[in-house]
Amino acid sequence: MAKPISIEVYNPNGKYRVVSTKSMPGTRWINLLIEQDCRVEICTQKKTILSVEDIIALIGDKCDGVIGQLTEDWGETLFAALSRAGGKAFSNMAVGYNNVDVNAANKHGVAVGNTPGVLTETTAELAASLSLAAARRIVEADQFMRAGLYDGWLPHLFVGNLLKGQTVGVIGAGRIGSAYARMMVEGFKMNLIYYDLYQSTRLEKFVTAYGEFLKANGEQPVTWKRAASMDEVLREADVISLHPILDKTTYHLINKESLATMKKEAILVNCSRGPVVDEVALVEHLKQNPMFRVGLDVFEDEPYMKPGLADMKNAVVVPHIASASKWTREGMATLAALNVLGKIKGYPVWGDPNQVAPFLNENAPPPAASPSIVNAKALGNAKDLDNCLPSQSPVSTFEASLDLVILLLPQVYLFQSYKSWKADHHLGALWFIMCVFLNIGSWSLL
Repeated sequence: MAKPISIEVYNPNGKYRVVSTKSMPGTRWINLLIEQDCRVEICTQKKTILSVEDIIALIGDKCDGVIGQLTEDWGETLFAALSRAGGKAFSNMAVGYNNVDVNAANKHGVAVGNTPGVLTETTAELAASLSLAAARRIVEADQFMRAGLYDGWLPHLFVGNLLKGQTVGVIGAGRIGSAYARMMVEGFKMNLIYYDLYQSTRLEKFVTAYGEFLKANGEQPVTWKRAASMDEVLREADVISLHPILDKTTYHLINKESLATMKKEAILVNCSRGPVVDEVALVEHLKQNPMFRVGLDVFEDEPYMKPGLADMKNAVVVPHIASASKWTREGMATLAALNVLGKIKGYPVWGDPNQVAPFLNENAPPPAASPSIVNAKALGNAKDLDNCLPSQSPVSTFEASLDLVILLLPQVYLFQSYKSWKADHHLGALWFIMCVFLNIGSWSLL
């Protein structure tokens, strides 16, 4: 059994033992655990990916919860070890959990947390960055310059693609895909075509409004189109960004056939999941089409790339850094820690895992809830989540009652005016006038 080389311990006399398999950005997550009487142990072993044996050694004989990473293999062996040690919670410091066997966690009664709601803009920004870097051949030009090869301006030197007025295609218009689309549409005045199983009404309204703004200012308006199929996006778009989930239906979504559908000078960007792209087919396509470009943040067999990809000058490759902004990574660490803490303390699960701002507010204590537990229902501990949403003002119940009175009072007067009209037309008219004024006043108050 492997033995961790270096462990950093905070609050050694804490009641609950929480292990983090990696050092994580920021200190707030540590402080939040310490404040709730947790002993925090952080593995600082100089090893990028811990083995199952390493993590079992970390768990030891007693462990209440573990914060882990998406590079680790959390399956039957690790959940059994954590359960034997008395642990009830594990959280990925990631929104994805393809590395987790959730069924095994359910079997051993271990809650599985993840960290959505904090990566949207950061991931979309990197997708936009890769789009621009590929279009304008920035990495190629940077390498050329550093190699001392530049000896003067030339008309054909690193000619790339203009984005303005071109069409951006989005496959998967969820939170990240929509954020990316807005950046490209507003930032570069690109037209949009998207494919998603569900209509993205908010995105469509945004593009429509922006198009009207441009038209009002004498510019060419942008347009949007919801494609009937993914192939329609591949055929029509100049830049295509992938934002689907990874499952059996999206594995190798981009393959030899779909690549052949795309324009010869198209740009493909992937910041979603590596196996969405058939990397072998992609390498061959890049070789045969030198003006086709790609920007990749994720890879099919991370941390490795398929043979030949690293040699492709028309490929921009970065090491899975879509969430790597300081604010986002610190937020992910905080959410992962609070997932584990919430289970240890018996807190309910937060009502909306994508609305996590209350947990990230450093000027107030976080809500007494686990931000996101993916198997809460399977474990049978998903409580009524409405009571986990941000609390209302103490006077909200009184205000609601007052609103009801304000709305009903004019209707009482209206009924009274009808009765009075039958008895006396003049008196009924006075009641009716009073009713009109009360109705106007009640709606203005609300």
